[in-house]
Amino acid sequence: MTYVSGRLAAAALTVLALGLSPFVASAEEDKLALGKEVFLERAQPQCALCHTLADAEAIGEVGPNLDELKPDADRVKTAVTNGIGPMPANEILTDEEIEAIALYVSTVAGKAE
Repeated sequence: MTYVSGRLAAAALTVLALGLSPFVASAEEDKLALGKEVFLERAQPQCALCHTLADAEAIGEVGPNLDELKPDADRVKTAVTNGIGPMPANEILTDEEIEAIALYVSTVAGKAE
């Protein structure tokens, strides 16, 4: 009986996981799209004014080239939240927007060529 119950539970979990995967992918795609929008438009000053990032078609010359730097999400969050060097600390972005831009930059940096 335990063997059958275990197999049924495994099958149910597989179906559940497969059924939810489009929603998970869609949520991440939405977050990436928000991150790109923040990078190009919402952040003040706009990230693209200073940073190069091929996916965003940004060719900034003041800040580091993000395609070369390839920062992880934590590094982006820290830089956006606290500022670094001439980059000012964020004063207008929400936590959701900061999470989104961190995901976006860490996902696309160095990938579009």
